[in-house]
Amino acid sequence: MAYDRSFSCAMEHNNPQSPNSDAEQLTLFAQEATPAPQKRPWLWLILSLAIAGSSFTIWRVFAPAGKPQAANAQAQGGPPPRPVETTPLQIGQAETRVQLIGQVEATQRSTIRSLTRGVVREILVEAGDRVTSGMAIAVLDDSDQALAVAEAQAQLAQQRSNLARLEVGTRPEIVAQRQGALKAAQAREREAQDNLKRTKDLVKEGALSERLLVQAQTAVDEARGERLEAQAELAEAQAGPIREEIDAQRANVSAANAALNQAQLNRQRTQVIATTSGVVQSREVSQGDLVDGGTAIVNLIGNETLNVFLEVPENLTSQVRPGMAVELTSRALPRWRQRATITAIAPSADSTSRRQRVRVELTNPPEGLLAGMAVEASLIQSSNRQGYIVSRDVLTQRRDQWFVFVIEDNKAKPIQVEMVADMGERVAIMSRELQAGQAIVSRGGDGLQEGTPVRVIER
Repeated sequence: MAYDRSFSCAMEHNNPQSPNSDAEQLTLFAQEATPAPQKRPWLWLILSLAIAGSSFTIWRVFAPAGKPQAANAQAQGGPPPRPVETTPLQIGQAETRVQLIGQVEATQRSTIRSLTRGVVREILVEAGDRVTSGMAIAVLDDSDQALAVAEAQAQLAQQRSNLARLEVGTRPEIVAQRQGALKAAQAREREAQDNLKRTKDLVKEGALSERLLVQAQTAVDEARGERLEAQAELAEAQAGPIREEIDAQRANVSAANAALNQAQLNRQRTQVIATTSGVVQSREVSQGDLVDGGTAIVNLIGNETLNVFLEVPENLTSQVRPGMAVELTSRALPRWRQRATITAIAPSADSTSRRQRVRVELTNPPEGLLAGMAVEASLIQSSNRQGYIVSRDVLTQRRDQWFVFVIEDNKAKPIQVEMVADMGERVAIMSRELQAGQAIVSRGGDGLQEGTPVRVIER
């Protein structure tokens, strides 16, 4: 019977369907394995939990006061608050902007020409150089002009000497000289008359031919003319110069002085000087070329004022008028941005492009903006509507709808808005849920969802 009971107990222990087998086995195992005195592991568990609770309480007391949300979120297993920046809403006048394209054109073109003849000795500028008024462009050889100046100086000196002699009067020695010349002329005349008388007598006697009589008469006439001329010169010397003679000589001096000034001016003109400011578009001569007065040296494009011609689509031609504002930019000058106004409108549209050209005049354009460059422009049209003027970056688009984020209870809240006007980098929005001065998220709003914890940071 003992054998049967042991076998029966073993079978019950191995039978998983027996409800008391596990408990009985655990009891037997505990009785056999537990040594004396027995330890209490549950006491260690209670002690560990107490220490952990105390540590958490101490951290809550001494943790930084500025991050309770993060601690709470982390304690709850949620994400930390996202740092964002805000900006207050400001109401303003809405504007619409239309993008236009155009081109820069020069308002002034000029040609610098040589004013005198000469050989080009030196060219001082090249294409693309900036030129200011009064700046030397080229230099011509001045050898011929220097010679002309010397001749004019000598002629002026001679005329001044003649004038001085007239203004002083006739010297006594000149009077005496002319008296002597008259006496000599009178003696020659008497001698010629005596010879004529002898010749006549001999001709009557037949001793001389009539031909010799004619020669004798001619000699008398010549001697008489010399005597009369000598008398006139003596009278002139004795009377002195008259006022008309002095005035005439003074005129001669003035003419000689003018000739000298012209020769000096021609020499100065061997330096070709710019008469206006601009940028050298092309050079027309080279070193060694012989040029005449009027020969083109360089062509300039004025840079003090430029015109920008913009093309306006035909659907906007009725809306464009002089005085409207445009904002100009250029890819060639990334940092340049200038506000200007439409100066004039072409009376007709281009037959091919169907676009109308408008002109914008730029005074004092930026350095580097040259004729022929492409320009982009934003045509600014004022609207009668008002809205909150914000940066385009604050908007979030979802399914063709625009949203901005506000903060309520330290959480992000999206508000749907209407875009009143697109002004490029800025837009005008409106919503009944917004009001002037209300703070909206301006930075850090990427990926925000409704209810996202946020933390406002100051800048």
